[in-house]
Amino acid sequence: MPAIKRRWEEVKEGDAMPEVRVEGLTRTDFVRYAGASGDFNPIHHDQTFAEAAGNPTVFAMGMLNAGILSRVVTEFVGRPNVRRFKVRFATRAWPGDHVVCTGKVTRKYEEASEKRVEGELLAVNQKGETLISGSFVAALPEYSSGSPPRDR
Repeated sequence: MPAIKRRWEEVKEGDAMPEVRVEGLTRTDFVRYAGASGDFNPIHHDQTFAEAAGNPTVFAMGMLNAGILSRVVTEFVGRPNVRRFKVRFATRAWPGDHVVCTGKVTRKYEEASEKRVEGELLAVNQKGETLISGSFVAALPEYSSGSPPRDR
């Protein structure tokens, strides 16, 4: 995956970012994430434990969904260009849920000798319920001449 996805001149305030979707979260997704993250809380993989805690079933780790949401930013600007990624958890994702993540550029500015963009992020389930809302800041490179290359 190349580090440079977009250039400063190509992005405008109000631009929508490409959507990221995960269709049908599974218990296996939760277990895989537990192995990668070290979060082995049984509420995410043990049905009996989840029910004893008052839940109908196991549910996704919030950080699993945050990781899915982060793909909106990294696929738009490239991972090395991300300067800040913040999220606020709203509700849980359950096995079978679809996660739909979107983003929008809300501001372009210069700071710390960088051309930066910031924006809003949102992850919702198939019912339209907000799973996570968030924001990001990313630095974008400029074309060396200050303008995009012309077609010849």
